[in-house]
Amino acid sequence: MKRVEVLVATKNAKKLSEIKELLKGLPVKLTSLADYPRAPRIIENGDTFADNAGKKALKIAAFSGKLTVGEDSGLCVDALRGAPGVRSARFSGSGKDDEANNRKLLRLLKGVKPPDRGAGYVCAVAIADKDGMLAIVEGTCRGRIASQPAGSSGFGYDPLFLIPRYAKTFAQLGEKVKHTMSHRYRALKKAAPVLKRYIELNCKQSNRKSRIE
Repeated sequence: MKRVEVLVATKNAKKLSEIKELLKGLPVKLTSLADYPRAPRIIENGDTFADNAGKKALKIAAFSGKLTVGEDSGLCVDALRGAPGVRSARFSGSGKDDEANNRKLLRLLKGVKPPDRGAGYVCAVAIADKDGMLAIVEGTCRGRIASQPAGSSGFGYDPLFLIPRYAKTFAQLGEKVKHTMSHRYRALKKAAPVLKRYIELNCKQSNRKSRIE
């Protein structure tokens, strides 16, 4: 089957790399906003992860005419009433500074005992083409916020996101294990059949058109 371009509406190279790994079984060529420097700016002001993911997918699909994946994800901490939530990337300011975000999170949770440091990563994935939205799906992963960063793999809050059954953070577990349980893995697992059906349908239509011509 011919590989189809799927534009991922992100400039985050680490996130793109992770999405490529998780979708590697599909006949797709993943590109990103780094390949489309004239793409419109997207203001992520939605109330939910799904709102932001949908906005990204629709706006970039309309601009590019390409099958587009919009993704938004973040951390929701129980003791902080769901914060940082949709503000996860900018928790400490507008600079999207992972280390500063982690420091702020630890500061806010100072004195909170381990059993009360429950948290969940959430990922919303939206799929759209030039004609509109195709699907929005979500995946979650529960864990706990560690008392200090540990590990060097991953990005974002991974050095603090502890998986109790392993007694290790995502950053310690590494990509091989993380990619079997993460919020992004679970969301993309739901999104993959949608992408696959869309690609198969469009390939059939293209073949039919070629035979007619």
